[in-house]
Amino acid sequence: MSPDDLAYLGAVEALDHFRRRSLSPVELMRAMLARAEATEPVVNALPLRYPEQAMQAAREAEARWMRGEARPLEGLPVAIKDSTDLAGQPTSLGSLTMPDRPATRTAVVNARVLAAGGIPHARSATPEFSCAYYTHSRRWGVTRNPWRPETAPGGSSGGAAAALAAGSTTLATGSDIAGSIREPAARCGVVGYKPPYGRVPQDAPFNLDTYCHAGPMARSVADAMLMQNVLAGPDASDPACLPESEPLAEAPGDLTGWRIAWSPDLGAFRTDPEVVGTARRALAVFADLGAEIEEVRLPWTPAMIAAGWAHLRMGFGQWIARQAKTQGALMTGYALRFAEAARRAGASDHLASLAAAAEMHAALAPVMARCRLLVAPATACAAIPADYAPERHALAIEGRAIGEFDTAMTLPFNMLSRHPVLSVPAGRTAAGSPVGLQLVGRLLADGDVFRAGLAYEAAVGGWYRRAADRPRIPAQDREQATPPTPADTEVTP
Repeated sequence: MSPDDLAYLGAVEALDHFRRRSLSPVELMRAMLARAEATEPVVNALPLRYPEQAMQAAREAEARWMRGEARPLEGLPVAIKDSTDLAGQPTSLGSLTMPDRPATRTAVVNARVLAAGGIPHARSATPEFSCAYYTHSRRWGVTRNPWRPETAPGGSSGGAAAALAAGSTTLATGSDIAGSIREPAARCGVVGYKPPYGRVPQDAPFNLDTYCHAGPMARSVADAMLMQNVLAGPDASDPACLPESEPLAEAPGDLTGWRIAWSPDLGAFRTDPEVVGTARRALAVFADLGAEIEEVRLPWTPAMIAAGWAHLRMGFGQWIARQAKTQGALMTGYALRFAEAARRAGASDHLASLAAAAEMHAALAPVMARCRLLVAPATACAAIPADYAPERHALAIEGRAIGEFDTAMTLPFNMLSRHPVLSVPAGRTAAGSPVGLQLVGRLLADGDVFRAGLAYEAAVGGWYRRAADRPRIPAQDREQATPPTPADTEVTP
């Protein structure tokens, strides 16, 4: 197996090789670190890497396999998002405002990765405070999409998605408050899962915000399912957790008799025709698998989506505004804009967000009563600039201007947070930008989205298996690839 083939080896396949002694965790980690060394000057997805610790952990994993003591993720490289704590390592949240000192505790999600034998060989880049659908910061520079380096990998789990697409990690953790797992997964052509709220424990205080979720990111549905089984389950530290549920398991691929609802715009978004066309071609695979497709017209509106953003400004935004009040001179322009919007938010916005979510659920409930899934694009447009700044870049669909928060179609399912959502690759545009498809399940029906996702994955033959199916990342010097973040970051309060 070539070094690049090793770097793109799936988690489930790697575990099978470990079990059969045809590959060791040490060999896999060595290939992964070499791949990161080769791709990072362009992609800049993993700003903090721990090669020595990772190799030592890989040797320990190899010994556990030899002793027959392997755990579910034993020896697999996992990129940990730079927004959650790992004891002994600093967490920057992509911000110059955060102290560069080691964390004294490990977040629950990360503790579960470690307990399962996953090896955190790197931290993945995030926009400052995870508040953008692109990934650049004054702390780490510009993270780029491996498929088209001039474009963004999405956000806020942009580094995680880019690293997966570049072959510099096997698995990655993600978090999703407005689509931050699904949006970058779609833009980088990988798989991302937003579990139902409460399925995966989170840390205070945002564990109590129903919009907030943590979940797995991978290059395959099977790998995402493997990791989700490790992350899921209640924890005494999180009172919002759902009760224990059965682990997800592979199911037959036949979708005969399934009714699947399809919405190209969720009623509330302007969507690029090429994105919709690519998504429709992927949808045809589900029809070939025996499902009946029903196009639906949801009466959701832009005002409802705006109410969801108001909710985020009332909570998450206030946290950013607090940082801006004392350290705004160090912050990026997009974080300061978010903070300023939060300062203008009022108590009535919270009530409006609850009313909007209730109205959206009332419209969606009858659709989901007759359909096992709702399918929609994950992004409204195919690509945005890697170094996006509103004063330098205009975003438009068919000549009509859109805002940066109009580029993703993910927020509705943070508002309706008990619906599980799996983002899977749908194909690529003529320019080469990946497009993602959201598979939205019924309330708490995790198994349905994975069953459909596995069937779809098997039908299309998976992704990244052949060299021809992987991004060709050009060789560049780091100075050329990751320039200082643009003038947008110099905005002051």
